[in-house]
This record gives sequence, C-alpha cells and structure tokens, in this order.
Amino acid sequence: MARPSDVAAELRRVLEPVVTDAGLYLEDVSVSAAGRRSVVRVVVDLADGPGGVGSDLLTDVSRQVSTTLDDVDVVPGTYTLEVSTPGVTRPLTTARHYRRAEGRLVRLRTTSGALRGRVLAVDGEDVVIDTEGTRQVVALPDITSGTVEPELGRAADAAAEG
Repeated sequence: MARPSDVAAELRRVLEPVVTDAGLYLEDVSVSAAGRRSVVRVVVDLADGPGGVGSDLLTDVSRQVSTTLDDVDVVPGTYTLEVSTPGVTRPLTTARHYRRAEGRLVRLRTTSGALRGRVLAVDGEDVVIDTEGTRQVVALPDITSGTVEPELGRAADAAAEG
C-alpha cells in the first residue's frame, strides 16, 4: 500500500491545476487513515491579497476536486473528501500568508520580542505593521511565529457596510 505522504504528493500534482483554474491557491493536501477508510483533506485559499473564499466558489471547487478524484485512481480504497479554507487559526509562515492578512490584526513573535498590530503591507521579505500608530518593519526571517487575531466586532462592521 502506498504511503499517505506519497498519495498526498500525487494528489497535489493532480489537483493543483484544477484549483488554480478555479482562481485559487492549493495550500495543502493531506491523507490520513480513519479506520478502514482514508480522509483526504484539501485546503484552498485565495492566491494573494486580503479577502476570503466565498462559499459558492468553495462549493464549486469542491465539486471539481471530487470529479477529478473520481476520474483518477490515486487514493486506494474508500475515502472521505474534505475541502476547506485555512481559517483564521492558520499560522502565518510565508509572505503570501501576510499579504492575505493585510488589514488584519496579528500577533507576532520575533527574534527580538513580541508585538501586536495591523498588517499594512508586505514588501518583499518585509512585513509592515502598525502598532498603535507606530509603523514597524519586520523582516520575515525574524518572525518566529505569527497568527491573525479574530476581530468579531470588526467583521460585523464590515458585513453591515458591504
């Protein structure tokens, strides 16, 4: 039987064009055992910039992924397919993640301490953060961990405006 990591790598190769054609980025593919079946998890996201994947687009790409998996014989046995977005709890580890978080409140740990602020921009390998009115530039290699802080009141305000 093929190793789950080998199956996941082959799934990534097969699914990347499908997800890209839908205008999305293939964030992750994993395969894990769940009793006698496998669980195939496909995580998609917008390619760049702020915003989110709408439910209609997620539904469409889920159908396309499912159809593609029906057409190829990559996953041995029976499996459950889960297609989702990374969600707000995803660790920020790449410049693309920080570009996706522009305008959002983040908490960072860096080689020189911790800070909390709003992502203003990403310029190459530099993340520009507004910390209580002070603009700080943090080099991506100096960030040891980063996460978005959920802002429920801000999300409700944005929904009311839009």
